[in-house]
Formats: sequence, C-alpha cells, structure tokens
Amino acid sequence: MFFLQVQDSSNGMLMLIGSIGMLILAIGIIVFVIFHQRKVIRYQMQMKKLEAEKQQILLNASIKFQEEERQRIAADLHDDAGPLLATARLYLNENLVNQEKAQQLQSIFSAKQIIDDAIMLIRNISHSLMPPTLKNFGLESATNDLFQKISGSGTLNASARFHDYRERLKVEQELLIFRIVQELVNNIIKHSNAGFIHLTQNSNGNNLYLRLHHDGKGIVQSEFDKLNHSAQGLGLKNIASRMKVLNGRIFFEIDPSQTYYKVTLEVPKTPVV
Repeated sequence: MFFLQVQDSSNGMLMLIGSIGMLILAIGIIVFVIFHQRKVIRYQMQMKKLEAEKQQILLNASIKFQEEERQRIAADLHDDAGPLLATARLYLNENLVNQEKAQQLQSIFSAKQIIDDAIMLIRNISHSLMPPTLKNFGLESATNDLFQKISGSGTLNASARFHDYRERLKVEQELLIFRIVQELVNNIIKHSNAGFIHLTQNSNGNNLYLRLHHDGKGIVQSEFDKLNHSAQGLGLKNIASRMKVLNGRIFFEIDPSQTYYKVTLEVPKTPVV
C-alpha cells in the first residue's frame, strides 16, 4: 500500500515536471516567434527604406540628366544657332534696298548660306532627340546603323543581329531602349578598352531580350547595384531609371570562361496597335 502511494506521488511529480517543461518550451517558442517576427519586420522596414533611397537616387539622376540635356540644347541654340541667325540678319538689314544690285545678290546669297547652316544645326539637334532612322524604320534599323558607324570608325569591331524583331514596339519604348543601348555602348568604348562589341536580339513569350557582349573591362550585377546606391555612376543611374520606366530588368554578368562580359536587357513587349 505504501509502495503504491510512493509510486503515485512519483508519477504526479513527473507529470508536474513534464507540464512545467512543456509550459517553458511553449513560452520559449512564443518568445522566439515574437523576436523573429520583430526581426523580420525590422529587416523589411530597412529594405523598404533602402528601396526608397534607391528610387530617390534614380529619380534625382533622371532629373539631373534631363536638366543637363535641356542645358546642352539651350547652349547649342544660344552659342551656335543664335549667332548664325544674328549674322544672317546683318546681311538682310534695312539698308539692303539701298545697295547696288550685285551687292544685294551677294548679301542675299550669304544670308541664305548662313540660314542653311542654322537649319542644319537645328536639324542635328532634333536628330539627337529623336534619330530619324529610329522614328521611320524602328529599333532594329537604328541599332544596326549605330553599330555600323562604330565599326566603320575602325576603333573596334562592332556588330548587331536581330533574330526575331517582327513587330515594332511603341516609339517611346524603342527610343528608351535605343538610348540605353547607346549609353552602354558609350561606356564600353570609353572605359572598357574592348576589342569587340556584339549585340543580339531575341524574344521569349512576352519579353524582348537584348544582349551586349564585349571583351573589355566590365562590371557585374553587384557592382551595378552598388553604383546605383552611390552618388557616382550617373550614366548607369540613367540606364536604371529608363529600365524602370520600361518595367524591365537589366543584368550585368561575366562569362564563366572569364573572357567577356555580358549585359542583358529584359523588356516586356508592347507592340504598336
């Protein structure tokens, strides 16, 4: 009888200890979950803050780029077109009617030449804003024309090949993509010391892919992301801001063979309706 009482007492103690252990374990799990959730929330807030800072940097870069473009156009018009038109005006002043016939013809001819120069200048400024080849014939023709000019300069071997660009995108999209390609090519020419640049185009589903290969000095994705969070690399920030407008993605890689770099543009297609 005494033995049974001792055994019941031991079983009760074990159950009590087990219950306390389970309670401590449950409390520990709850505390862990709470701290983990708080850590996740802090991490998400930090990521949102970093993303907001990144977007602000891209926005500032885009605004700065647009302002620089405006200033460049204003300077071209003021410094080049302005003096040309002012000079033409000198030839076509009120004393023109009082001049001899031969002098009148010479003044008119000189004014015409100057006005032609001004027209050509303004046309060049207009072409820099919207290349006529791009507007009239599309992204493929404009890109091929760009690479032919680069290759024709003799500085490096440049080529482009479009495999399945059957439907043109909206003009605004094509212009953004073309400007991105221009910026990337200019960076490669200026900084990479490359011997060749090759561009290929492919489509997969609803996405358009453009890939630039070169054998010069390049960057990888982590470096691109780092530059986008810094005050440097305005050209790369302009690329990132344009890609954002296109709702696309850009990838910077080095080939496993370590012999060339690759930049891939992934852009959702919006064909012309």
